[in-house]
Amino acid sequence: MFRSLKNQKGFSLIELLVVVVIIAILAAIAVPIYMSYVRKARATEAQSAIAALRSAYRVYYQTYGTTENYTIDDAKKDAKLGQATEKHWEFEVIGNPPQKYVATSTADFPQGEGKQVWYDVQEAQYHGYGIDEDEDQDEEIMD
Repeated sequence: MFRSLKNQKGFSLIELLVVVVIIAILAAIAVPIYMSYVRKARATEAQSAIAALRSAYRVYYQTYGTTENYTIDDAKKDAKLGQATEKHWEFEVIGNPPQKYVATSTADFPQGEGKQVWYDVQEAQYHGYGIDEDEDQDEEIMD
């Protein structure tokens, strides 16, 4: 009976442990990178919506010379945002003419409520969740 076991080939416990350790190390490296890509992809939805809102505000401003009577609901209607985008993000526009466009995630957002992405008109840059990787992801903007 023991002779038949000697002839069988297989992996030793040490070899299996080495493989498990290597897989764990690769997973420890890959998971944070993957999560970073997920954050950036989810922030892109907000950036696209903000770009559409900026465009709607720009057209209204060029037509009427002010954005005083133009509400965010009017801009969302003109920008034709998708239902999923409106479900995941709430939008706010600061200033007349607009100086900041802010998107804040809702409770329906997969990564949680309160994530902010904003576009600063003076800087001509997006900031916030999934964009400023070195800064606190839940940073609040100052008015």
